[in-house]
Amino acid sequence: MFVGICILIGRELDSPFLLCLGGGGGIITFARLLTIRAYRRAGPVLAFDELRRWEQRYAIGNLTLAALLALLNVVAISTHNPLLHLITVSLVFGFGAGIVSRTSVRPGMCVAALLTATVPTVIALAMHASEPNTMSLHRELFLIEAFIVAAITGLSLQTVAHLYRSAVEHHTARHDMAKLARTDALTGLSNRLLLREQFQDRAANAVRAKSLVALHYLDLDGFKAINDRHGHPAGDALLEQVARRLENMVRADDVVARLGGDEFIVLQAGIAEETEAELLARRIIREISKPYLLEDISMSISVSVGIATAPKLGLELERLLACADAALYRAKAGGKARALFCLDADAVAADMAA
Repeated sequence: MFVGICILIGRELDSPFLLCLGGGGGIITFARLLTIRAYRRAGPVLAFDELRRWEQRYAIGNLTLAALLALLNVVAISTHNPLLHLITVSLVFGFGAGIVSRTSVRPGMCVAALLTATVPTVIALAMHASEPNTMSLHRELFLIEAFIVAAITGLSLQTVAHLYRSAVEHHTARHDMAKLARTDALTGLSNRLLLREQFQDRAANAVRAKSLVALHYLDLDGFKAINDRHGHPAGDALLEQVARRLENMVRADDVVARLGGDEFIVLQAGIAEETEAELLARRIIREISKPYLLEDISMSISVSVGIATAPKLGLELERLLACADAALYRAKAGGKARALFCLDADAVAADMAA
């Protein structure tokens, strides 16, 4: 529309400047279309710095077109042709509506382009009002038009602020909902859903690196007695402290999850031998068995651990959980506060249960 109007008016007024504006608008439009096409062909862009570069290219196109539009209005309003003013000012309104609806989620870019297009237009209308003219109400009507453009610009800025806040609230809510669906509400640890995704990632890495992933199945010894004696709030506080101790014991690539109740999972990734898993399990037992202070009351529990390793016992999380659970059952039956590996008999029992 911009290019067509520039060419039409430029030929009518015999204005090389407007024809050049139309040519510039055509070049900018073509460049923007190429940028959008290149972005789509680039596929999902996840790196923040790269996304910022793409955004800057898009913003430059917006600002350049806004500046060209402002120049068109300054030239058009300097001539006394109400129909010409009508079409060019309408073009500003259309541009502003498009900018607000499409880029309000990036308010800096949106506001800059909007003001670049509208402020020179308002100034040009106000200046034209001061020019002598015999038409009745010439000065008053152009001042009113300048006021209308300025008022709509102000309303557009309020709309940008509202849409931006709404978008932030919407994306925050989506993020929080996704996080709640994938984490344990009490401890903030991974839940079974997120554990599955994390296990698949680490198992795939283990296959490529020819290493092992150890799944430690933890069950707290003596937790029920504390829950019964001191109440669920004390039990919940104890579980939170257990979660923090487990997080402090593992490496950055390891995973701590809570399945529910007093059952926890520790995924130990990238180990070379099962002895490394045994060392971690012993450390877990030692650290979890240290006293806890809850409301000035010292409490003690212990933990039993069942261990299953992948890919030795397969790459299916549910099977590994069943194997580790069977080893955990033997550890608790044998005196608690122990760590046992899954045996062939445990694996067979897990397969039969499945």
